[in-house]
Amino acid sequence: MKQVFLGLGTNIGDRMANLHEARTALEAFAKIKAISSVYETAAWGFEDQAAFLNQVIDIETDLSPYKLLCKLKKVEASIGRVESFRWGPRLIDLDILFYGKRIVVLPMLTIPHKNLHNRAFVLVPLAELAPDFVHPILGKTVLELRDALPQIEGIEKCN
Repeated sequence: MKQVFLGLGTNIGDRMANLHEARTALEAFAKIKAISSVYETAAWGFEDQAAFLNQVIDIETDLSPYKLLCKLKKVEASIGRVESFRWGPRLIDLDILFYGKRIVVLPMLTIPHKNLHNRAFVLVPLAELAPDFVHPILGKTVLELRDALPQIEGIEKCN
């Protein structure tokens, strides 16, 4: 079993229910070990849209990174996600942040997630679960990455 950190995000519909539905669906193929608080954040990338709820979960799975990605895409589709434009609104978004210490570079999958070190909406909840986890490429802990961000204001804890 591998330790994997997943980022969950949603900004359409009943956002809390979307996160709950995603976590429930994940239990079919992964053991959820820990769940961060939920944070509300302004949209990133394409800013003219509703605020997101974001959360990070720590899971264990025996699926390969690629098979895990395929399962995550199926969960997104089962919840009702429809692909739109880059960084656009989404019912649910499930991202593999870390897959143990593995580095994976495939056409449709990069692990560690290539932008996580720039995203407070990922690093703030991730730091709750794994502040001392070391990024296998950057060699810095999650806490160091979070603290290096220019600002983390605008991230409101929901629970």
